[in-house]
Formats: sequence, C-alpha cells, structure tokens
Amino acid sequence: MNVELFIAKRIRVRTGKGKESPDKTPPAIRIATWGVALGMTIMIVAVAVVVGFKKEISRKITDFGAHIQITGTPYQNSYETAPVAIMPALDSLLSTMPEVASHAVFATKPGILKTDDDFSGVVLKGITADYPVEILSQYIVEGAFPNLSTENATDEILISRYIADRLRLHAGDALHCYFVEENVRARKFTIAGIYQTNLTEYDRFFIFGDARHVQRLNGWHDDQYSGVEIRLHDADATDAVNDRLYAVLLGVSDRYGNPCFTQTIRELNPQLFNWLDLLDMNVWVILVLMSLVSGFTMISGLLIIILEHTRMIGTLKALGTGNRSIRRIFLYVALFLVGKGILWGDVLGLCVCLLQKYLHVLKLDPEIYYIPSVPVDLNLLYLLLLNVGGFIISSLMLIAPSYIITAIRPAKTLKFE
Repeated sequence: MNVELFIAKRIRVRTGKGKESPDKTPPAIRIATWGVALGMTIMIVAVAVVVGFKKEISRKITDFGAHIQITGTPYQNSYETAPVAIMPALDSLLSTMPEVASHAVFATKPGILKTDDDFSGVVLKGITADYPVEILSQYIVEGAFPNLSTENATDEILISRYIADRLRLHAGDALHCYFVEENVRARKFTIAGIYQTNLTEYDRFFIFGDARHVQRLNGWHDDQYSGVEIRLHDADATDAVNDRLYAVLLGVSDRYGNPCFTQTIRELNPQLFNWLDLLDMNVWVILVLMSLVSGFTMISGLLIIILEHTRMIGTLKALGTGNRSIRRIFLYVALFLVGKGILWGDVLGLCVCLLQKYLHVLKLDPEIYYIPSVPVDLNLLYLLLLNVGGFIISSLMLIAPSYIITAIRPAKTLKFE
C-alpha cells in the first residue's frame, strides 16, 4: 500500500468541499490552481491560433501556386517566362506518382487592364480546361468561372475583387487588356467572375484566362507553356517529390532544346513562408512564459499547503517518517492540484477555440492579416503534448520547494496548536 498517496488523498479531501465540512481551501491555493488553468488555456489557444493561421495562409498560397512548379526559368522573378514544352514522359511520370494529386499547365503574361477612367497593371495567368478549377472556384464572390472547354480561345476572364473595386467593374463587363512589347497589342475580354483571396500579393495582379491567348501573344507552339503546377496529397512530401523530379529533369531538355527546372512553393514565395516561420518563435515564447507562471503559482500553493500542515509534518517526523516520504506526500497533493488546473484549462481552452472556430467572434483586417477572422486548428497531438509537457514542467518545478520540509523540526512544530 502506498502510504504517502493515502495520506495525500486525505489531505486533499480535507481541503475540498463536502456535506460535513465547509470549504477550507485557502484562497492562495485556489489562485494557484486557476493560475495553472489559465496558463493551459492560453497555451492551447495560442497553439491552435498559430497552427490555424499558418495552415490557412499556406493553403491559400498553394491554391494559387501549387506545391511544386516545373518551369523553363530557374528562380524566376519575372512573369515574362521562357517556354517549356510538356514531354509525354514527364506527363506519364506525374500521373503515376502516388504523391501527386493533380498537375496542370499554365502560362503567364504581364499586361495592363484599362477602362475609360482608369487602368491597372496585371498578370494574365493562362490556364487550360485540365486545370483544377474547383480550387479557384471556392474564392469566387461574383459571377462564375470562365468556360475553358471551348474549341477556340475564350475571351472570358476571372479578376480579383481588388482590381474590380479599383476599376469599378462587375461580372459581365467588357474591357481591354494591353500587352506591351515591341508593338502594343490589345485583347478584349469579358469578366466572367470575380474572386477574392485577401492575399494582396495575388489579388493586386492576377487575372485568370485562357492559356491559348498567352501562347499566341508570345508566339509559342501549342505544347509550350510557362510551366507545370504540381499539387500533392500531403504538403509534407513537397521536398522529397521536388528532389526526385529535380534528379529526373537534371540535364534534360524538351523537344525544342529548352531546359526544365523545379521549384517548391517555398522557394517561389520565401518572404511569406519566412514570415510564417517567425510565428513559431512567438508561440515558444508564450509557452515558456505560461509554463513559468503556472509553475511559480503552484510553488506558492505548495508552500502554503506545507505551512498549513506544519504540525502534521512534525507528528510524522516524531513517528519516524523520513523527509523523503513526507516530501512525497505534499508533492502528491500539489500534483493533484496541477492535474485539476490542467483539466480545467483544457475545458476552457477547447471552449474558446470551438467558439471562435464556429462563430468567428474575433475578426481581423483582411488587408493586413489576409484572413477575415482569427483561424483555429485543434490538433489532438498538440493538445496531448501540451498536457504532458505542462504536467512534467510543473512537477519538476515543485521538487526544489518541497525541500523546505527538511527544515521543519518536530520539537518546535508539536508546540503549535
């Protein structure tokens, strides 16, 4: 029988509520318990918000740029791209790779949208009927997606809400787009729909249309495009798949003698992903601070429990109980309180997260944060790690203060009433 645990349970019962005994829990111990609960709540909310924010922004970036791109220009920083022809062998390889969810060609061309009153610099991103339109369709706020399955190149385009508001346009309106080269060439387009992602890096510039327009403007063959976008089932496999494709395409040229290069979405948008990586540091700072706050509140609670049971400690020592055994008793009591605090912290943290996830109580400015409300992503693994980590850290921090028991002398404590 574990005598220390038995005594600890008796102490815990005496400091609780019951029908025969009033609530004798000191306010400081209540504060310590709720301090642990508050710390756990803040940690759960912080992790859920940061994970949700990173996942939401990463999803939007990959929706518009895919996980991997195969292009004819390495580390391209211009939308005037070199063409690459899609080789049948590459198409077969991508179709048989289990990690690949879909792949589609695209072609880009800078231009200027002009109305009677204003103009805006844009990038026409040409796509084909094989493009996974369901990815872009979820962002459409007015009109519909252009019909790309026509025999001839369609004049329908998809523009962003940012561009539409700036040029005062709506779905169904017609406008001209000018492409400046040696000679200025114009194309008349009709707005089929308007999308909104709140990612200003995309909304300010990108319009979507038929890739055949870009091919004709650039004088490319029917099988030449700016590149191939590859979307994966699992984003964590991006680097592995990219390395494999890089090895396959190394030294390989298309049928026109143009080389092929691979780039991940992180390489294409380093500034956005570096910014997201900085959020991890903020989370670690919050976790460390909350762990320390919770630990120190429990230290104060443990010291109060020990001081309130000074006579009992003296009696146990007089009966021959060792310091180590008595320390275990009070560590058990403190850990009961830690467990209670963590449990309440889980309840409060999950309630706050679920409230935000389904009711979107806390709003954000989309122009600054790219999303309209605070995102939340509840991960059971992270929740488990927070509980285990919080319990272990609090337990370790309680060991040193428990040594105060060794300074208590039976001869003096037994005189107390």
